[in-house]
Amino acid sequence: MKNVFGLTLIIFGLVLAVPTQAAGDAAAGKAKAALCAACHGPDGISTTDIWPNLRGQKYAYLVKQIKAFKDGSRKDPSMQPMVAALSDADIENLAAYFSSMK
Repeated sequence: MKNVFGLTLIIFGLVLAVPTQAAGDAAAGKAKAALCAACHGPDGISTTDIWPNLRGQKYAYLVKQIKAFKDGSRKDPSMQPMVAALSDADIENLAAYFSSMK
């Protein structure tokens, strides 16, 4: 039993030690972000209260919300056409870009 526990700890430690690859390419996201700038501002800070700031939002949150707009589970008539043509990679890149901004 001690050997199983020890082996489990070693495997768990190895899993935690493996570096995770950052999802999305912030540079590619920056190029795509021009589409977002009209409402969310060129630097991700909206100039009006009706549109949220994207700058500094968490990566996973941005991915989840953009995908929700795309699949229709979150509805907004101004967002649907903006996200319709985005691929999963585009969404990840946009999220990487905005989440990397402090």
